[in-house]
Amino acid sequence: MLYRDFETQAELDEQYDVESAVDDFGEYAAFFVEQSERAREDLDCDLDVPYGPTLAEHVDVFPADDPDAPMLLYIHGGYWHSLSSKEFSFVARGPVSAGVTTVVLNYALCPHVTIDEIVRQSRAAVAWLHDEADYGDADRIHVAGHSAGGHLTAMLLATDWEDEYGLPADVIEGACSISGLFDLEPFPYTWLQPKLQLTWGQVRRNSPIRHIPDDAPPLIVTYGDDEPGEMCRQSDDFLEAWREHGLDGTYLPQPGDNHFTAIEGFLDAESPLCEAIFEQMELDQP
Repeated sequence: MLYRDFETQAELDEQYDVESAVDDFGEYAAFFVEQSERAREDLDCDLDVPYGPTLAEHVDVFPADDPDAPMLLYIHGGYWHSLSSKEFSFVARGPVSAGVTTVVLNYALCPHVTIDEIVRQSRAAVAWLHDEADYGDADRIHVAGHSAGGHLTAMLLATDWEDEYGLPADVIEGACSISGLFDLEPFPYTWLQPKLQLTWGQVRRNSPIRHIPDDAPPLIVTYGDDEPGEMCRQSDDFLEAWREHGLDGTYLPQPGDNHFTAIEGFLDAESPLCEAIFEQMELDQP
């Protein structure tokens, strides 16, 4: 066996190739680009704001009207090797309309950097948002991420903020992982390995299922029920382990959604996805 009950790369690829799991991936990609262009036109925004020293370390900020608004850091997917913040400006639409400053993270991609480095950049963005940014309430930072971004969200929750960054242990008030990836062990056996170039040390260091913290903020775990079985299982297993550690974890069902439509709820402040995040923020509903 390569991983669990899977004997061949083809079997694993079928489970984790989320683009091939839908008939019209190109339409979803075009929709995200179109909606993101509209969001940048319609909403106030500060683009390409640096949070670190490398060219890829920047964020796109969509501020709410209130300078003391809670802040939502959104981390995009793309299997750590593709896409950027610009395809996901649309996620600000619902949160900003409800008074939440939305910060869309950009980060360097594999194989130019390792997943270790992507995790470091994600953590650096949180530190910057707390210590240096002036876009909202630094004591009300929430994080949401999709797919690879869901993985990075979980890695942020496993961070020792006090020892490693000199930040409050509760610098992140709440989190939402959408269609996240929590065990990296299968990926060296998949079509992704030439792009990710994972070592087994990287797999161990960067699998959130191996690093569930003793204390953490509330976590929402969600995915579309029309996603491949392994994608659903990864979230289910992580949520079960999270709860077994005595941590606050909530499952948000998304019936009828696939891997890509699972984030379209960000377009509407009254969607179940936005409402769950706002409830976690203890935000007055729009």
